[in-house]
Amino acid sequence: MIKISKYEFDSREQVISKIASLGTATDEDGNEYPTHKSTIVQLGNIVLEQGEYDEEGEEITAPILSDKWHLDVLWKEEQIKSVDEEAVIDQYGNIVTPEVVSYDHPYGWKSYAVDIDGDGVHSFLGLSYNAHKF
Repeated sequence: MIKISKYEFDSREQVISKIASLGTATDEDGNEYPTHKSTIVQLGNIVLEQGEYDEEGEEITAPILSDKWHLDVLWKEEQIKSVDEEAVIDQYGNIVTPEVVSYDHPYGWKSYAVDIDGDGVHSFLGLSYNAHKF
């Protein structure tokens, strides 16, 4: 299962901190890399209103940019799944009671989630945001 979320954070630095909180490790050369399997795309300060340009490409009216740092995440199930109750299995290996799970944003992410119409300025491999939104 995958879910897609779109976020607006206050700054790029805040985004870097939030991404690091998902888990990192350091290789033998001292390079830090993520240990989570979710796909994260930093969009930065997205264009809210297009600028206007003449035929030579000279700016007539500057574009209006968001003051928030935007981020899209394609969450993998293990990042967002919690097992609320373990499955109960009988001595023959049959499920007596199935496990109960819930899904939620990682700690500290939910308050920055935004819901938009359509796919916005970015999509993951043509996946519909509305069909997979979290």
